[in-house]
Amino acid sequence: MPTEPEPVTLAAAVHKAVEACGDGDGLDQLLARFEDADQPISSVGDIEDVVAQATGAIAAGDPEPQLQMAGAIIVYLAHRRDELTEDPAELLRLAARAEFDAHPPPDVAAWLEQQGIEYR
Repeated sequence: MPTEPEPVTLAAAVHKAVEACGDGDGLDQLLARFEDADQPISSVGDIEDVVAQATGAIAAGDPEPQLQMAGAIIVYLAHRRDELTEDPAELLRLAARAEFDAHPPPDVAAWLEQQGIEYR
């Protein structure tokens, strides 16, 4: 019987991020891109770069706010794996604070406001 929890996989973090951010073609593509990524997220060398490359490939430099927030959540969960089971709204708030220093880009800030998320 294992005494340690199972490691959080990259696929699990992506799935949680997409769940928190809702619907969208970019989110569907992000989920598909990482659906088989069963390595522990802690073993991914430069998670920020991996996420940036993925979102850049999906959105060609102009990602929709949901996709930007999903990326922020993935990076956040790489450092705070214990938050994987957090409520989606709380995860949006925490990731906006941590990954954007509570100053997300204007389109992301507007989207968060539409979702009722206060991050400051």
